Amino acid sequence: MIERLFVKQEMNKLKLEDYLRKELRRAGFTGVEVVKTPIATRIIISVTRPGLAIGRKGKTIKTLTKEIEEKFGLENPQIEINEVKNPMLDAKACVDRIVALIERGYSWRSVVYRTIEDIIASGAQGAEIVLKGVLAGKGTRKKKERIAKGYMKKAGEQSYLVDYAKGVAVPKQGAIGVKVRIIKPDIVFPDKINVEELLKEKKEEPGKEEKEKAAEEAKKEEETEKKTAESAKEKEGTKEVKEEKAESKGEGEAK
Repeated sequence: MIERLFVKQEMNKLKLEDYLRKELRRAGFTGVEVVKTPIATRIIISVTRPGLAIGRKGKTIKTLTKEIEEKFGLENPQIEINEVKNPMLDAKACVDRIVALIERGYSWRSVVYRTIEDIIASGAQGAEIVLKGVLAGKGTRKKKERIAKGYMKKAGEQSYLVDYAKGVAVPKQGAIGVKVRIIKPDIVFPDKINVEELLKEKKEEPGKEEKEKAAEEAKKEEETEKKTAESAKEKEGTKEVKEEKAESKGEGEAK
């Protein structure tokens, strides 16, 4: 069955992602993309610190290539390192940052508020961070905290345009789940109207409304002229009919 083949490919991709996340944790691993070609298998790895992923004289990439070929059975793997230029606009990078700082002992509140401010300062349209777990201290009940800023899409097909990632921090007091959603600056939603742009367009074309009104009035005048012309023709036609009838009556009387 072809469905089993697709399931197997996705399972292999998940295993590869888990392996790379462990190996390239210090390099800021955020994601991997596998592109199969007739000649080789391209593995595009996204990281925040490409220097640590490449290694000295490409040593790290060479070892990764060899291990991936042996463990996952990929033919002729070619690894490419893609640098994440702005980590604060990548949900996975933000989750890793929050998890690392909480596990070091920093207050989750200060970490989360600082992160969300940095995300918005980087140009994001909106951001949301949700924490769930032992937030108040050891032995306390689990809590859920949501910190959001800007515009956020939560439902419908357009919610797939939102960058989403999740992770788990394990400090001394207990586990804390972290979820991050980011709307990047270049994302355009079809149902969202920018009022400022519409006002600018109207300012750029100041006589647009007047032109539209003048065109409507001209159309109305043309319609009234057509109606008057048609009524005049009808009147002339009735006059001619009456005159013909009168002439036919006069001829009949003369006979």
